[in-house]
Amino acid sequence: MPTLRWLQEEFNYGYDSGNILSLVPGRTRWSEEQRSGGSYRRVFRQAIQPHLRPDSKVLELGPGKGSWSHAILRFIPHGELHTVDFQDVTQWLVPNAHSGQLICHRVHDNSFQGVPDGYFDLFWSFGVLCHNEQDSILEILRAARRKMKPGAVSIHQYGNWVKLERFGWSKGGVPEAFKSQRDRDIWWPRNDQQSMVKIATEAGWEVQCADLDLLQRDSLILLRNP
Repeated sequence: MPTLRWLQEEFNYGYDSGNILSLVPGRTRWSEEQRSGGSYRRVFRQAIQPHLRPDSKVLELGPGKGSWSHAILRFIPHGELHTVDFQDVTQWLVPNAHSGQLICHRVHDNSFQGVPDGYFDLFWSFGVLCHNEQDSILEILRAARRKMKPGAVSIHQYGNWVKLERFGWSKGGVPEAFKSQRDRDIWWPRNDQQSMVKIATEAGWEVQCADLDLLQRDSLILLRNP
């Protein structure tokens, strides 16, 4: 399932987690937080916000309908947010309403073609790498690093089967039958902290923290561009 074609087609409805920053989560966000074992608001406050400045230039992979995008834009009033997605997200994010701060790139592969090189301070994704096989993750992290400034930070949620096993497959919303199936046949491919560190290092990133430990089911990795 996690082929490039599947990823291009699967989320054409526009994934939406609701308001990330609200004190009381909406129904969809609450349901997702129950499955991931953590607060999206806490993830934003502790993982993303410390790396944002008013003039930050941020690259976001797979924004969908922009739950995380809208939160980021609140904290970069003089910066820019560039999104990269297989879908035409302008129908949901409406860049014209953001005075040039929001630029949406529609792409057809993992090369980040059309995105400026050496331009960004922060690279962020949530709910993306967990659906990619390890070879695709390597491709994404390697291509995106060329778009980052020296010293730029990269933060990504990824699937961690070791934590998933402890948290519980049913509780985490991932079929336990996946354990006996090939990665190419499932929508939550195998990954763990050790594998993710290896992938990120091979892609040229410095691993600052393999898991920020803000989610019980998944991991969040913090990387820095040398």
